[in-house]
Amino acid sequence: MVKKTFKIIAIVLACIIGLIVLTLGGYVIYLSATYYRIEDNLNLEISNNNEYSISLNTEYKISTYNIGFGAYNHNFTFFMDTGKMKDGTLKTGTESRAESKDAVLESTNGVISTINALNADFMFFQEVDTSSHRSYFVNQYDMLKENFSSYANIFTSNFHSGYLFYPLTKPHGTVNSGIVTFSKYNVSSSVRKSFPVDTSFINKFFDLDRCFIISRLEIEGSDKELVLINLHMSAYDEGGVIRAQQLALLNEVIEEEYNKGNYVIAGGDWNHDIADSLNTFPTEQEVPEWVNVITKEDIPEHFIFATTKLVPTCRAAEIPYEKDVNYTVVIDGFLVSDNIEIVSSENIDTDFEYSDHNPAVITFKLK
Repeated sequence: MVKKTFKIIAIVLACIIGLIVLTLGGYVIYLSATYYRIEDNLNLEISNNNEYSISLNTEYKISTYNIGFGAYNHNFTFFMDTGKMKDGTLKTGTESRAESKDAVLESTNGVISTINALNADFMFFQEVDTSSHRSYFVNQYDMLKENFSSYANIFTSNFHSGYLFYPLTKPHGTVNSGIVTFSKYNVSSSVRKSFPVDTSFINKFFDLDRCFIISRLEIEGSDKELVLINLHMSAYDEGGVIRAQQLALLNEVIEEEYNKGNYVIAGGDWNHDIADSLNTFPTEQEVPEWVNVITKEDIPEHFIFATTKLVPTCRAAEIPYEKDVNYTVVIDGFLVSDNIEIVSSENIDTDFEYSDHNPAVITFKLK
């Protein structure tokens, strides 16, 4: 009788273990089957294009804003973020999805109001969700298009995943997200250029299909072009190895354009300190391990970061936001060729109300 009981228990346990193995194996097959990278050098559709041309020696304004898929209000912490307080306490974020659909709508509308007030000629956005569990399927791209309806716009996906069943208590789910460029002026062409990414088995599912958008604008009375590059570099990259490869590729592209005589502005979320701001702002946290630095030596000759460090552009997201407690740094902004005059540069202080980023804006002239 006892042997029979043990045999039944063993069979049941074997069935349970087998079911778990089959489920996990099936899930891995599912993730692998749904994983792909968008082709390199992909020509992008320019929607609602304008007829107006840009001119030399005229002031224009360009902004960039990582809107954090509408999740990052002051209470939000992200499950992939970790950090350390100065007293040695380790902290880890907990949330995989926004607090609610209403929270996403509120944050996205806050983003729109903030950028509307700038009246920029060109606008870059990153982490714009179109159909994702994490943002309750709010289409932020549609919201941006509706509110900036007089602008040409170019969208490309840089995060497209199957159902990410982690964290187990509230999975991140399916993600469809991208970057967007808006322009008041005619864009002659736009191309999606792929960044190198981490292709290791686990990381490739949680990292983005990193890329940048190269948009070209003809200049009235000139045979040269204004080349606008909207980018979002890797964040969860131990040691910055992948980011170094991404920067090397970007440097090749901008050098080639500059050597043609073109005017070049590359902007967005660099996920590097670009303003020598590593220890600039008050904080109760240590400098996070993920923060790498881009120095003058890392960028090509004839280029400079048009940045300021009066206001940070990114906050640590492993703890809820509290001014002068969270670590903050400047990682958003613009790299500009020296044939462009920088009239002004500003990081907009939203106190991180709508995102874990603040927008950056510059006013410039083509010489």
